[in-house]
Formats: sequence, C-alpha cells, structure tokens
Amino acid sequence: MRRIRIASVEVQLVRGAAPAPPQGDTQRQVRAESFYDSRRPPFRTPAAPWNGGEMAAHYLRIGTDAGAEGFYGPIDADVTWLISEKIAPELIGEDALAGNAHWDLLERLERHGRHGHYKMALSAIDNALWDLRGRVFGAPVWQLLGGATRERVPAYLSTLGASLDLDEVRALAAAAKEEGFAGQKWFFGDGPADGAAGLRRNVALAEAVRETIGPDEPMMFDAYRGWDLAYARAWAERVDDLDPTWLEEPFGQNQFPAFAALARSTRIPISAGEHIYDRQELLPYLTEGVLAVAQCDPEWCGGVTELVRICALAEVFGVPVIPHGHGIHSALHVVASQSPALCPKVEYLGRHIPNRHHFELEPPVPVGGSFELPSRPGFGIRLDDAKIDEISTLRF
Repeated sequence: MRRIRIASVEVQLVRGAAPAPPQGDTQRQVRAESFYDSRRPPFRTPAAPWNGGEMAAHYLRIGTDAGAEGFYGPIDADVTWLISEKIAPELIGEDALAGNAHWDLLERLERHGRHGHYKMALSAIDNALWDLRGRVFGAPVWQLLGGATRERVPAYLSTLGASLDLDEVRALAAAAKEEGFAGQKWFFGDGPADGAAGLRRNVALAEAVRETIGPDEPMMFDAYRGWDLAYARAWAERVDDLDPTWLEEPFGQNQFPAFAALARSTRIPISAGEHIYDRQELLPYLTEGVLAVAQCDPEWCGGVTELVRICALAEVFGVPVIPHGHGIHSALHVVASQSPALCPKVEYLGRHIPNRHHFELEPPVPVGGSFELPSRPGFGIRLDDAKIDEISTLRF
C-alpha cells in the first residue's frame, strides 16, 4: 500500500432544527463552584415551554490525498480554534496512518497546555485518525483494536439532569432496572454550602434508590468535584449500610491527598478519571490504591490511543476502566475490545446523549440496557441530511 498523506484538517459546523429538550424540570447539580452563593442556582428550575429553535454541532473531518477520510464528533466548540490554527498545520502532508507518531508529536509540541482543552483537541484528532484507519481497512475500530470480547456491551444509566424529587427518583430508578441497565448513577444537588439539610437530601437520595432497586443492583453517585473531605466522610458514614457501588469524584483531581484520605476512611469504593488526562496523572491514584474504578474519557484524555494505554496500566493494578460517557462512539469501541474483567461496561447519559448526537444517522442506542457491536468501518458516524439545514467549514 502506498503511503497515504493527510491533505486537509477541517472543523465543520452543522446547523439545524433542535430536538425538544429532555422532559422535566432542570435539576441542580453540585459543582466545585457551588461553595459560592452566587454560583448555586435554585434547587429545581421548572421547564420552560418548548417553542422550537436551532442547534449546532462541530465535527472534525481529516481528508487524504487518496480520498479516504476520517470523521469524528461532535467535538467541543472550545477546541475548534486549537485544531484549526495550532494542530492542523502540523499534520498536513504527513502519513495519515501514523497515528502513534502524530500523537507523540502533538503531545511534545505544547509545553504550557498539554491537558485541558489542548488534550481534548488532541483527542479529537486521534479519534478521527482511528476512524480514518477503519475506513481505509474496511473495519470498525473495535476490530482494529484486536476484536470484540463479547456480543453486546452492557451500559449503566447515568441520570444527569433528572429530577431529585424522591417520587420521581423512585420511578426512574425502577424503570432503569426494568430496562436491564447494568446499574445506575445519580448526581447530587447539594454540597457543604447547603448545610445539614443538604446532607440529609443527599442521604435520602441514596436511601430512595436502594429501597427501589433492591440490595443487589449497582448504584453509583457522583459529586462532580463539589465536596470537601469532611462532607464526603459524613455522607459515607450515613450510607455505608446501603452498599453504594462507588462515590465518584468528590474532589478536584488536584486534591490527591483528600482522595487518599477518603479511601482510607471508608469502605465505599472511590472512582474518578474524567478529569485525569493521561497515564502519568492516573499512576499515583493506582499505586496508592485510591481508586476502585478509573473513568478516563477518550474524548478528553488523548483519544482511543491513550485510553487503550490507560487500560493496560490499570489492568496491572487490578482496577477496572469504565470510561466517562461524554460521547459514546470512542468509549464503546474501546470497551468492546477489552476484557470484560477490565472494561465491564460503558456509561450512557440518558438525558444528554440522544440530543448530543441528534444530527447523526443511526447513532448507537442501548436496547435492553446494552449496545450491539457497531458494524460500519471506523466509528461509522454518518450525518442525517434530513436534520441538517447547513454545513459550513470554520475559518479562523
């Protein structure tokens, strides 16, 4: 095979009519900034009447001199300038199939901002190049990674944005169990700034879920960096007998001592990883036995290439990897290719993923709580022309 060269790197803006938002009121989620009164919104905001509207999404397209293309998205708008102005010029004319070399070069080029938005931009490039390879060789990415380890990939339901009214919590918890999801994850609305009443609400949430789904179903909880050590310990003490499957990201990823102290003081497993951007950042969490589950995101940590490396590292420590579910395409293919012992399932954000992938034709959708293996080459992402009013290439 002759060498295929990268001829173009383009960010495309897709516009069209927006789908209706998820039903129900907007639910507050505790965040790192929730310690500030001005940053703590009402606990619940009633849903506004839906009168239509427009939405936009960004996709990355990498073209070659042989006609083959790589396509990935949607990608975050915040990284589009970085891709177009900083990364694209480094790739034009290079070997389109030399993904490892490109990853290493791009990681080395940026000395001030290797993580955060730059790593998200690198992730988009890496994922698009994996898609390109799949299209060149006529195989889905999971097959390029060594083949599938199961016929279907289980998913757990992530309820971000769902109401925390306890009657509605019970209804959704029961529905998720009935659907066959491999567990469910709930998001707290309260943190230390909400005082004793907020702590009681967070405990009541765990009690309601466990009461509804029974003693054996996995139930997970996410504090999204919004707690401190004393608060996390107080919640853990009160719900210990409910056997939560994990408590996710109670602190920012830069607060490693707090993670370590909490892991030593509770038997509830601790998880994190969506804001851990590479193997080097993850390593101390593994060597010190802090995390029971690693949740690095292939759209944020460096793409499929880095997530596979993270899986190999975590496997040495006996820590499973269940990727954060910002998107579904790359995580689904990586998990499908790994041992079920290492990557048992994917995360599915039930209220967000359908709208996030609105412009796509037949995006992955769980049935009975699991995904069938994607069969199209690469990630198989195709746009649905019937939903699109305009596609334009961004120019900066």
